[in-house]
Amino acid sequence: MEITLTVIGLLGGLALFLYGMRLMSGSLKESSSGTLKKVMERMTNNPVKAFLLGVAVTAVIQSSTACIVITSGLVAAEIITLRQSLGIIIGANVGTTVTGQIIRLLDVQSENSVLRFFQPSTLAPIALIIGIVLIMFIHFKKSDVVGHIALGFGILFTGLLNMTAAVEGLKGVLGGVFANIGNNPFLGYASGAGVAFVLQSSSATIGILQAFSMHIPLPFSTIYIVLVGVYLGDCVTTAIVCSIGAKPDSRRVGLINILYNLSKTALVLVGVGLAHNFGWLNNLWSSNLNSGGIANTNTIFNLACAILLLPLVGVYVKISKKIIKDKPEQESKYATQLNALSPVFFSTPALAFGSCFDGLHTMFESSRRSIEKAVSLLYKFDEKVYAEIAEEEDNIDMLADRVSDYLVRLSGHITEKDHILIMDQYYKLVNEFEKLGDYAKDISDTAKVLDASGSRFSGEARRELGVVMDLLSKILDFTAQSYEKMDIDAARHIEPYEEVMDDMVNALHDNHLARLREGKCTMDAGTCFLDVMNNMEYISDACSNVGVAVVSRVTPQLARQAHMYISTLHQGTDEWYNEMYQTEHDAYFAKLGEEVTGTAR
Repeated sequence: MEITLTVIGLLGGLALFLYGMRLMSGSLKESSSGTLKKVMERMTNNPVKAFLLGVAVTAVIQSSTACIVITSGLVAAEIITLRQSLGIIIGANVGTTVTGQIIRLLDVQSENSVLRFFQPSTLAPIALIIGIVLIMFIHFKKSDVVGHIALGFGILFTGLLNMTAAVEGLKGVLGGVFANIGNNPFLGYASGAGVAFVLQSSSATIGILQAFSMHIPLPFSTIYIVLVGVYLGDCVTTAIVCSIGAKPDSRRVGLINILYNLSKTALVLVGVGLAHNFGWLNNLWSSNLNSGGIANTNTIFNLACAILLLPLVGVYVKISKKIIKDKPEQESKYATQLNALSPVFFSTPALAFGSCFDGLHTMFESSRRSIEKAVSLLYKFDEKVYAEIAEEEDNIDMLADRVSDYLVRLSGHITEKDHILIMDQYYKLVNEFEKLGDYAKDISDTAKVLDASGSRFSGEARRELGVVMDLLSKILDFTAQSYEKMDIDAARHIEPYEEVMDDMVNALHDNHLARLREGKCTMDAGTCFLDVMNNMEYISDACSNVGVAVVSRVTPQLARQAHMYISTLHQGTDEWYNEMYQTEHDAYFAKLGEEVTGTAR
């Protein structure tokens, strides 16, 4: 019964340790992943810089798997090349040793009043207190994230303390297990690989060894063989994640990580074996390692192997390309944006949202170009341009489908309030940007009908269309600025211009009917003109919806009152809106000329 309770305590401590590591790592990734992506894009041309970057990124986010998976995603998106990624992969394997160096605080045993603060029994509750205070009582930008990092750190060490306490009651049983591992190198290798594979973390596996070392004698001869097993077990999980729905180069990142860790394993086994045979390790071989000794051994192995293997990055590329062949395929015009929508980014939502933004931005810019091309067809029809618009509409629809599907799959990984706001906004943007492409196609269809009928717009109609396009360009400019920069001022400018567009379309509708009655315009041209005006109004309405989506994200309290927000503006209770609307209304109606009279609300 006593052993059962002790095992429960050990497993409970392990659960706390793993959760604390996950919480701390996840929060660190979330707070820094966007910045890290930008840095990784700029610093990978030199293998040494890439190596140092891999070390730094992994040390910051406390996860070599996350670092390599992010790298795989950047390769898939063609932001960095496969060769550029290799230095990061090797650096990530070194950077993961930082966790062990933090856990070595278990060795701090001192009566010194200053050092006692660094003992886990003191450090853990301090971190927990700081974390809960930041989450519950102090509010500033990223306070929740910093609070979760502190909580994760405190929970991690609380779990380690529970594990070490439980291990003391299992010294006899666990001592016998590790004795058998020491006598059977294959068993030791398999144990390290198996535990690392199950836990999906080399840092967690080595942390458990460090906790065990507090009460169980763990000689170097046992530790080193378990460590080399850990190296392989962890990288298999990474390779599996990298291969999910990925391009060949992205899958090669995971394969190269396996090849590198196999090389590292061989180097350590051969190097330690030769050193032992030559008698260089006689004093160390049977010596028991404490937490710091295990951390140092792991760091030395990784650093030495990185220095020896970094010059061989070209060999790894060649081997990976022989194993994973390129598949001939016809790539989409927007293959880069589509490839960036990789599931490997789901564990780091900031990067996933970055990929979505790139897709959305491409949709908007493509739709805007199509709108401008479609309007040009009204003046001079060109079958080639018409075909380009139709093809581009298909591309926009495909992007919309892929981004929407990606957001749906990403939603299961979203918990943060800020991320939910971004998710809501991006859902709305996908819909509105797709509409812009549809409206461009509608205008081009109208241009085709106009050309087929042999009709042309009158000079007066063309002049009016030019004024409308000038207004629409202004609305599209504010729309781009609002969603690209989360500029609430630009977003607020959209609505008064959109209201002017509504007034202008109504006025031009009446004006065109008058021309029809006077025989200045044909029935075919008149119908086409009114269709174009309707699409202009629809485009400005879509832009208005984008502006409201931006306002809702920047000011979440308005998210559930979007329609009330618009209604309030149109009721004339906002002085800034009234002044802006009246000024632009008068300016654009003046451009139309005296024969068109528009009356403001």
